[in-house]
Amino acid sequence: MNELINKWYRNHALIYKLLLLLSTTFFIVYLFPKTGKFRYSFEKAKPWQSENLYAPFDFAIKKTDLQISKEKESIINTSEVYFDIDTSIKNTVTDNYLTNFNTVFLDTISEFDDRDLIYSTGQKALSGLYENGILNSIYNYGDVREVILVENNNETKRVQFGDLTNQNEIRNYLESELEKNNLTNYKEDFISLFFDIIKSNISFNKSLTDKSLEEKLANVSLTRGVISEGTLIISKGQVIEDDQFSVLDSLKSEYESQVWNSNNYNWVMVAYTLLVALALLMLLLFLRKYRTEVFENNTKVTFIFFNIVVMILLTTLVINYNSEYLYVVPLCILPLVLKAFFDARLGLFAHVLTVLLLGFIVPNSYEYMFLQIIAGIVTILTVSELYKRANLFISVGQITLIYIISYFAFFVIHEGQIFNVELKTFGYFVLGGLATLFVQPLIYIYEKLFGLVSDVSLLELSDTNTKLLKELSNKAPGTFHHSLNVANLAEASANEIGANAMLVRVGALYHDIGKMKNPTFFTENQSTGINPHDELSAKESANVIVNHVLDGIEIAKKNNLPDRVIDFIRTHHGTSTIYYFYMKEKSVIEDADEKDFSYLGPKPFSKETAILMMCDSVEAASKSLKLPTSTKINAFVENIIDKQVENGQFLNADITFRDIESIKKVLKLKLANIYHLRIEYPE
Repeated sequence: MNELINKWYRNHALIYKLLLLLSTTFFIVYLFPKTGKFRYSFEKAKPWQSENLYAPFDFAIKKTDLQISKEKESIINTSEVYFDIDTSIKNTVTDNYLTNFNTVFLDTISEFDDRDLIYSTGQKALSGLYENGILNSIYNYGDVREVILVENNNETKRVQFGDLTNQNEIRNYLESELEKNNLTNYKEDFISLFFDIIKSNISFNKSLTDKSLEEKLANVSLTRGVISEGTLIISKGQVIEDDQFSVLDSLKSEYESQVWNSNNYNWVMVAYTLLVALALLMLLLFLRKYRTEVFENNTKVTFIFFNIVVMILLTTLVINYNSEYLYVVPLCILPLVLKAFFDARLGLFAHVLTVLLLGFIVPNSYEYMFLQIIAGIVTILTVSELYKRANLFISVGQITLIYIISYFAFFVIHEGQIFNVELKTFGYFVLGGLATLFVQPLIYIYEKLFGLVSDVSLLELSDTNTKLLKELSNKAPGTFHHSLNVANLAEASANEIGANAMLVRVGALYHDIGKMKNPTFFTENQSTGINPHDELSAKESANVIVNHVLDGIEIAKKNNLPDRVIDFIRTHHGTSTIYYFYMKEKSVIEDADEKDFSYLGPKPFSKETAILMMCDSVEAASKSLKLPTSTKINAFVENIIDKQVENGQFLNADITFRDIESIKKVLKLKLANIYHLRIEYPE
């Protein structure tokens, strides 16, 4: 049991990364849409690029949304309309007609024949008005629309809507009947009589009408015909017309539906999981081989995976809402953030892997991946010194321009013309560019959440008015002045070889803060001429000198300096020997142990820490130069740095001999300027 626990403890970092890999993989696969991926890409009016395609199984041809909407619209316009009819009203009106007719016309019409003619005309008019019925309101249906009359929930007959009588038609109908029988002299009394007795007997039945319409709409078929297995769908090189596009789109939908709704579902999920896990594994292998310090830090690995997941989650949410807004997602924030905290190469590598994963779920995946990879490359190449706000705005403008140019080129390739390009898509690119500016506050949030440090924080730390540097200038003014000189030399050297100039400058400013504990034991702070080392043995003096590194680390941690800055304190002397006190001890004890007079290390493990070691040694030793000349300075710089190289101080740093020679050149020039040397012309 103890052996198992010990093995777990020894490999806990690796186990954590494995769990992180698996959990991230499963979460990303969970975010993927629950549909299959059709293996072919096709577009309307474009040639079919693949081999001849035959139907792999029987499937129905889907109707387009436009076809379905037109069919439903036709049903809505032609569906039967139900009306309730009350047949008893006609009998009541007929009875009222006889009574009211005698009241109105019995005394006013003297001619018996006219009275009979008017009466019969009225009876005929009533029969005509109530032949199909009188509507109780005005309805906007076409004259040929079929109407079903219902009495007591039973269908009585079917008529056209135009056969029913509207109330606004009654007057015209009565006037027409009177005119036919030359009875227009009695029009006013006649029409007045009818309007007193006429009642509508037909009313709209909404429930039956809606129910009938719903049944017909529900029966609308979403397909039109069937393609049998083995049927040739399209040949290679054939232009995809409307019919072929409809068949291909139907096959795509049917294929994806069959894959994900059958027993193959689990296998497809396993395949997705393998691909995602493989991509994330490549990232871990990259970190292990090329970014060892990042790989060994679980917090940093978690931070990288977290950013990838956030980008995939954000993109998935936008696609689920509306894929039209896909390019509003500021995917270039990912390489910007990783470059700010790590380096450009890692940022681009993670960005490309993220784009490859998103290729599973985005529409027009090739176009999307091309645009995003190009934009990521431009981001890495253009964004430098992120702490300068103007640089970020300029870079975001360049990224947006690259998006627009690339999209425009793809549009012309696909459409063959430039006149129908949608300007709103360019607007989405602009919105995405503006969203990229959120990287500044995001970096600050990440610094607080993950304890990382970016160039923005380094800029704040480089301010000599910070509490710690002001304390250094008060307690050890000579050391503070030395640190400023080293910072200037290191920054110039870093710019020369393309290292992180801001990081090395900050490291140089803080590298000797440990001297604040015993400032007078260091020559640059001995203003009184009294040397406390005169009262100590060589070994005790060496211990005091060596301890300034340990004291500096302790002070840095108390003041919450980032680990990237503390690394400069740890490594600025590497494992070098304090040669003066070693030789002093050796003059007394011949077999003195050199390890008692050596720094504990570690050796520099990056370009920046190696630069600081060189600049620190050269600047400190330059104080001993008497009557400096260009020749002396050149030999002096060569001697110090060559000795460090011979002692293997830079074996762990990714710095080349060419870089070292470039640094030597900068240091020689800077020291010559410091000592105001003129160029020595040959005699």
